Amino acid sequence: MQDELKTIQEQALQEIQAAASSPELAEIRLKYFGKKGVVTKYSRTLGTLSAEERPLVGKAINELRERLETELKIRQAEMERREAEAKFEREKIDVELPGRRPRRGHPHPLQIIIEEITMTFLGMGFSVAEGPEVEFDYYNFEALNIPPEHPAREMHDSLYITDNILLRTHTSPVQIRAMEKLYPEPVRIIVPGRVYRRDALDATHSPLFHQIEGLLVDKGITFGDLKGVLTVFVKKFFGEDRQVRLRPSFFPFTEPSAEVDVSCVCQGKGCRICKNTGWIEILGSGSVHPKVLAMAKYDPEVYSGFAFGMGVERIAMLRYGITDIRHFYENDFRFLSQFC
Repeated sequence: MQDELKTIQEQALQEIQAAASSPELAEIRLKYFGKKGVVTKYSRTLGTLSAEERPLVGKAINELRERLETELKIRQAEMERREAEAKFEREKIDVELPGRRPRRGHPHPLQIIIEEITMTFLGMGFSVAEGPEVEFDYYNFEALNIPPEHPAREMHDSLYITDNILLRTHTSPVQIRAMEKLYPEPVRIIVPGRVYRRDALDATHSPLFHQIEGLLVDKGITFGDLKGVLTVFVKKFFGEDRQVRLRPSFFPFTEPSAEVDVSCVCQGKGCRICKNTGWIEILGSGSVHPKVLAMAKYDPEVYSGFAFGMGVERIAMLRYGITDIRHFYENDFRFLSQFC
């Protein structure tokens, strides 16, 4: 039996040296020392041997076990060192290689327009005001001279949350809040923000869009001041060669009121953009209605002012030649990448 054990030892040592990975060593260990392993089987036969053979065979089995365990540990250590070196080589990072630059974002075209318009009016002494998008009916309508029975409410298909709360249909409520807060100081603000109306989404309408409104209230403000401010804005935003035209209109919160047109790039020759009129409507405006001033505690006999409002999407469509408002909200990189 001792000769058999020597043969087993030689075979096992060859297998250990030939193993190429840790899993192979684990299989060899199981082959010889598992419950059904070769060495385990010989250990179980000791009870069948004579008293003279048992010590000799037992010693040989122990020596075999110790030799194989030692070789397995040495070989396992070598395997782990080689595997660690191989992993290091695979995962090695060349710190001198140039890094991968992340893709840089850029402002949305609507944000570009909002910032440009805002900077234009900041340069004329206006400040930026903000207010809630979920608004009370009072601020959205009544304080702007639009009582419940007023026919002008027909123009606002509003998104009501309760009978008294709705998503604001314009940024004008911020004008009322600003006057209430600043009274009796002068008011000179612009109000950019999102507004909501119950409009079906198509090429020219969206239930969500953006407005920028302006308000100036002080002593001695005239309609001429309004025209002067808007003329400066048009020439800075659209170009010094553009002309401004004011047409009579109606808004419940201003009196008198006017639509503001800017001359088309076709210089009056007529084109698709201006529908062959030579003019493009860009915003509504007017002198602040006395009732609006009074509801904000400003005495209309002492104070006067003007207000104006424009749709950001419309301005952006005119600036960039875009014919479908839906492009602004579809997050199509082919469209947005043009404004990098």
